[in-house]
Amino acid sequence: MTTSPLHDTALLERLRADNPGCATRVHLNNAGSALPPQVVVDVMVEHLRREAEIGGYEAHAEASARMDAVYASLGRLVGVGPHAIALTSSATDSWLRAFLSVPLERGDRILISQAEYASNVIAILKAAHDAGATVEAIPDDADGVVDVDALRSMLDDRVACVSITHAPSQNGLLNPAEEIGAALRGSRAWYVLDACQSVGQLPLDLHAIGADFMSVTGRKFLRGPRGTGFLALSDRALQLEPALLDLHAATWTDDDSYSLADGGARYEQWEKPFAALLGLGAAADYALDLGLDTTWQLITARADQIRAGLASIPGAVVRDRGRVRTGIVVFTVEGRDAADVVREIKAAGINVSLSAAPYALRDFRNQGITSQVRVSPHVFTSDDDVQALLDAVAG
Repeated sequence: MTTSPLHDTALLERLRADNPGCATRVHLNNAGSALPPQVVVDVMVEHLRREAEIGGYEAHAEASARMDAVYASLGRLVGVGPHAIALTSSATDSWLRAFLSVPLERGDRILISQAEYASNVIAILKAAHDAGATVEAIPDDADGVVDVDALRSMLDDRVACVSITHAPSQNGLLNPAEEIGAALRGSRAWYVLDACQSVGQLPLDLHAIGADFMSVTGRKFLRGPRGTGFLALSDRALQLEPALLDLHAATWTDDDSYSLADGGARYEQWEKPFAALLGLGAAADYALDLGLDTTWQLITARADQIRAGLASIPGAVVRDRGRVRTGIVVFTVEGRDAADVVREIKAAGINVSLSAAPYALRDFRNQGITSQVRVSPHVFTSDDDVQALLDAVAG
């Protein structure tokens, strides 16, 4: 009989040994910023030392083959070739480079999910105002995810863009990205998928989903360094002219002309934190070596364990929705302010975070709350970590 990854003691011990932070903290804030494996730190420090020894440009040239491998590894994570990857500084940077490149005209419509993240919505509202377009939210279905039938009924020739948050940071649900992609097939709409919280949790394939853009961060479930991200691009998106160009994304060819770079490079900029991006590549390799199927099993099993434990505590209310639930668990405690609950859990040496209405205003209003506690385990989370959280909440 095959041992379930959740009950594979040797695997858990190895995963925890790869993360020095496990020895001093209970880290349940991986939807905020995950503990990176030691190999990520080592790769970054090694390159920084090399920059100090021979110079930044020279260290970059020396590491050119390793940088090429970063593109390949990130592409493997999301089912595209290295040419369809652009390296960025964050998920928001990735998302903005995608969305701001979508051509908008007066009268166009932009459709968003109810759970859309604030940074995305603010940029959408400004772009719509500037272009004379309108913004509409797709209804949720009874399970709390995007209602694909409602989306189909909203589609017409004026829908220029559909923006979906795959795994909302304020809810444990997973929106039906592939069903949405199938609904959009054949339409003029550009499909922008915010995969900030889903890449690194589960296997994904840009082409199977049918998205034009997939924006990703390094620091969350992928367990890379802060200040890193990437953008995965469809063949159609690689034909667009991005909104932001520099001498890396394009070549100045004459006094009044330029030519665009091929592939994802047209969505990048010249200056990059190469040490951090090499660390991002190491994080991707670590995730691929472990296997995204194994990662998904481990994370969701721990999240379900936490949900069940919280549900048994009087006054604790688990607020996750959806048919498929991710490693993000959100809850409130009756009669207690969520910020106070977070402070008390942190005082017990447990990293969690506060999820507040300004991050996803429409979703919070629909639920009738203003804030909640967010817990997000990872593959290195142990039974003892879960019990420590439950004891802190019960206390």
